[in-house]
Amino acid sequence: MPGFVIRSALARIALAIACCAAVPLQAQGYGDEQSQEEDREAGKVGGRTRIDPYIEISNIANWEISPNSDVVTFTQVAAGVDAAIVGRNNGGTVSIRYERNFAHQSGGRDSDNLTGVARGYASIVPNVLTFEAGALASRTSVDGSGRSVIANLPAGDLTTQIYSLYAGPTLRTRIDTVDVFANYRIGYTRVDGPDVLATNGQSADLFDDSVSHSANIRAGFAPGQGLPVGLGVGAGFYQEDVSNLDQRVRDAFVRADVTVPLASSLALVGGVGLEDVEVSSRDAVRDASGNPVLGSNGRYQTDPASPRVIAYEADGLIWDIGVMWRPSRRTSLEAHFGHRYDSETYYGSFSWRPDRRSSLSIGVYDGIQGFGGRLNNALAALPTDFIVTRDPVTGNITGCVSSLDGSGCLDGLLGSVRSSVFRGRGVVASYSRQVGRMTAGVGAGYDRRKFIGAPGTVLALADGVVDESFYVAANLSGSLGPDATFNLNTYANWFDSAADLGDAFALGTSLSVTKRLWRRLSGRAAVALSMLDADAAPNEVVTASALLGLRYDF
Repeated sequence: MPGFVIRSALARIALAIACCAAVPLQAQGYGDEQSQEEDREAGKVGGRTRIDPYIEISNIANWEISPNSDVVTFTQVAAGVDAAIVGRNNGGTVSIRYERNFAHQSGGRDSDNLTGVARGYASIVPNVLTFEAGALASRTSVDGSGRSVIANLPAGDLTTQIYSLYAGPTLRTRIDTVDVFANYRIGYTRVDGPDVLATNGQSADLFDDSVSHSANIRAGFAPGQGLPVGLGVGAGFYQEDVSNLDQRVRDAFVRADVTVPLASSLALVGGVGLEDVEVSSRDAVRDASGNPVLGSNGRYQTDPASPRVIAYEADGLIWDIGVMWRPSRRTSLEAHFGHRYDSETYYGSFSWRPDRRSSLSIGVYDGIQGFGGRLNNALAALPTDFIVTRDPVTGNITGCVSSLDGSGCLDGLLGSVRSSVFRGRGVVASYSRQVGRMTAGVGAGYDRRKFIGAPGTVLALADGVVDESFYVAANLSGSLGPDATFNLNTYANWFDSAADLGDAFALGTSLSVTKRLWRRLSGRAAVALSMLDADAAPNEVVTASALLGLRYDF
């Protein structure tokens, strides 16, 4: 695969968390306040604050088993902070880590990386107006097709950096018997790294950056408030501007919905409305021979004088029907089927917390967005109180976060970083469980993206291309006595593309042990094995790593 990958970028930005109120993962954008309600209810149980800054120094050895046999050693210096706040009117979690790697060999290359994830909320007016924000910094492996396989290989030629953040207010109030809900969210996402040429000589369709805006409003009343059924009306607007070839997604809708109780915990729900969706872009600058011109960042250079070309449009009637089952505060199910984007659509969610030690969540999504908007939505769907799982050698975030208030996975969202807008469908599931002094978690998912490109432009080559990814991640951590802990991580990712470069598969596992030596000083030892196999590369990339170091928690 060397020659077909993106070289890692030096991470120079600071990842910050602002306080926030949750917006659930729902590509439809019709509005569902359950996730925010659960966050606030969790805060009412009692406030707690945990802030754990730390520094680390480690010696690491990387052995490239295939396709070559080579051992590289370096010293890693890292600093980070893990923090969580759970209160009556605010809550959030942040895990951020910066590391610098110093190569021991004269031909080696130093590198640095910033990784982290954050999500939280704060009440401006308690129970009425809240503000939410979230952020992500992650490394991933990207090849010349624009696909990304989450392989936790050591920083080097196979890695690039992804940054994403969002923020916005949410209003929730009641006027007489009418509940009013409104929110706004702005997001920004960037893929930072030099571009490469694909094997066919064409530039990779690699995402650069985008800005997204999302706004929703709904007013309605529940069953029993003057009528035996609940009624509501709402509207929403979404726009994402992608820098690559000035792509733009614009989606506006209005709709009415009804809730018909069938039992105390079961209801039939449905809605109908009008929607206008449009995807458009410009073409690239062309040279005298008509070939597209690359800009200084390796992406196609946009021609601002070229006309905006419509790649996709749909307007007219939308509808959906479904069921809503909420037998308790610990169990919730919603399932919807309908018509949208001139075709069938389905989406829903299931959340189950049978006790204080376990949690199961499943989400099904469908929507038209760019890479940045999709990632922003996933960040907003994370719980506010969670545990981040990291690879003990590379320090990178691995797969899913775990929480007893719900879980979330980001792996499948990073499965492709093509710049083209797409219709994405998929399912993600995660389960967390505390067993004695151990915590276990597993997450899995499927993501399918059908890309949309305007005819007569460079992006026409991507129109109709389908990328599919499957992923699973598991984690087990616990105590080895009063002064020692362990952490076992395993992940697998499959990527299937209709593009010429074919399929890819990544597999990895790691084990780390931490032993307290003196007060806040602890020793760390870890081993890891990673494999990345792609049809485009003649040989699979297999590496083994070992770490031995010290950590001091302030």
